[in-house]
Amino acid sequence: MKIVHVITLAELGGAQSVVLNLASESILHGDEVMVASSVPGELWNTLPKAVHQYKIQVLQRKISWSDDIAVIRELRRINTHFKPDIVHLHSSKIGILGRLAFPSSKIIYTIHGFDSIRIAFPKFLPLERVLQNRSRYTVGVSMYDLANLAKEGINRNINCIYNGIIDRYESDQLTERKGMTELEDKILSKSGFRVMCIARISPQKKFDLFCEIAAKMENEDIQFFWIGNKQEVTNLPANVHCLGQVEDAHQLLKYADLFILPTNYEGMPISIIEALCYSVPVIASNVGGIPEMLDGNNGLAVENNVEAFSSAILRYSRDRYYLEMAREAARKSYENHFTVQKMYAAYLKLYQSISKITSHPSAYVM
Repeated sequence: MKIVHVITLAELGGAQSVVLNLASESILHGDEVMVASSVPGELWNTLPKAVHQYKIQVLQRKISWSDDIAVIRELRRINTHFKPDIVHLHSSKIGILGRLAFPSSKIIYTIHGFDSIRIAFPKFLPLERVLQNRSRYTVGVSMYDLANLAKEGINRNINCIYNGIIDRYESDQLTERKGMTELEDKILSKSGFRVMCIARISPQKKFDLFCEIAAKMENEDIQFFWIGNKQEVTNLPANVHCLGQVEDAHQLLKYADLFILPTNYEGMPISIIEALCYSVPVIASNVGGIPEMLDGNNGLAVENNVEAFSSAILRYSRDRYYLEMAREAARKSYENHFTVQKMYAAYLKLYQSISKITSHPSAYVM
């Protein structure tokens, strides 16, 4: 098959991780793959060499009628020259432009967290309803997303496929760490129970709540590490340490006792899956698909307040047996639900269904 993945931004994040993993798996299985996205971005440096790269200079997150029309032209050029069997769209903006550009019978549209539209940008919901007929399949990354899609009247050929990642822990043992020594030393220099979060600082990710939780626990032997801040952060509680943006930040999870993610909305966070992969239990906000990931054994989904997070953290920090049981459950839940092989197998069924349709056009009529 010839598969093209299109995503709005090429900066590395959860959706980009899914693109990278699906493209890599498809290459391993003998498919020809192209990835199209904006420039610049770290995604371009992480794709396998066999993947065709198509950089769209005018593609950006914000709306610009002239630029967006130019993007549609670029996408149609891809369809004309690359002639993909499958068009896999990721993220909401390219989901709109891509469904206007490509033949609908070829399209899979993955919404990486429907609340990023439903809550953050509800003005686009009418477009999502209208354009649901312009894709063969719409994929949500959680059952929570599927329920909310249906509530909004988006119910045509919708599927749920959980995100998956390669075995980070296993690959970490096989590759040299990149410039991690200084950060490792900083983490290891702090004694006590280590709580870690890997996320950018944005209104969605509740860094303010993270600091409030830490401040409440300054008298405990607990250190809090935030990885992902682009700029230096000052006036922090004494037990909060911001380590900045880190390439392959997941490699630092081996030093964490607990992972937390305070957030306003989510789909199926890759950062949580990475923590589970490293056998690190998770406490995260009870939003989006998170409750489907955390079952009380591998971690807890809690309310978005200081008391809920701090009491859960203390439960793990004060009971080592409870923590060890949670570590075992965390790794097992990764292996059972969130591997890249399970994700790829689910998407492959959709790809093969579409490939049969495009090979026999009369079998599918819009």
